[in-house]
Amino acid sequence: MRAIVTVMLKDGVLDPQGKAIGHALHNLGFPQVGDVRAGKVIELDLAETDPIAAKTAAEDMAKKLLANPVIESFKVEIAA
Repeated sequence: MRAIVTVMLKDGVLDPQGKAIGHALHNLGFPQVGDVRAGKVIELDLAETDPIAAKTAAEDMAKKLLANPVIESFKVEIAA
C-alpha cells in the first residue's frame, strides 16, 4: 500500500518559504495570489495489506519523525 503524508506548518507559524513563493508569483504577474503556505508531501510504499494498519503505521511515522508536532500538522491518505 502507498501512504501519502502531507505535512504543513500550523496556522500562526511564520512560513518564510511560502512568503517567498507568494512574492515571486506576484513578480511573475500573478497578482491574484493571496497568502501562500508551503509544505511537504512524503510518499511511503508500505508492505501492508490492511488499509487501517497502513494508516496507523504512517501516522506513527509522522508523529515520530516526519512532522514536528510543535509547529507542524499532518494528514495521512492511503492509496492501494
